Amino acid sequence: MTGLRLIAAGHTRALRRAVFGGDDPLDDAGRNIARTLRIPGNGPWISAPSRAARETAALLGATPGIDPALADPRYGTWTGHTLDQIDPADLHTWLTDPAAAPHGGESHTQLLTRATTWLRSQHQPALTAVAHPTIIRAVLAAALDLPATAIRRLDVAPLAVTRLTRHPDGWHLHLPQSTS
Repeated sequence: MTGLRLIAAGHTRALRRAVFGGDDPLDDAGRNIARTLRIPGNGPWISAPSRAARETAALLGATPGIDPALADPRYGTWTGHTLDQIDPADLHTWLTDPAAAPHGGESHTQLLTRATTWLRSQHQPALTAVAHPTIIRAVLAAALDLPATAIRRLDVAPLAVTRLTRHPDGWHLHLPQSTS
């Protein structure tokens, strides 16, 4: 059985401002919260190439390998812009048509295909992956055989930890027990 632990990278200034793309480091709060998490170290760790993902993994005590398949979505001409700087009609198209990429970057359909391909290649008994929350959402949609439209309907908070296990009938989602 394959066990996959997914950790969303911590908060960055760009994430808090809803900026598309970029490669910001964790902000002070993101670093402080990451330092408080205790993640067991079984199995290898991998990380998206982004600074936030690598920094999150390092603060959790890991020295991850870098996996380009876990890179943040490509936002094309929207990179570095906030929601209010995007043409509302283009934003509406992107949010309602999973195959649309008005920014010239990756559509939700392309992102789901990338996540599905990555997920199918995972066969280690235990692996921890750190990536941007959007990539985690795409991996979860792939694991649960959801359509690309589900990517935007799944909420994954920064530093959220999710576990997937592969069984003969497919991937199973395990949500952690509450500590409060």
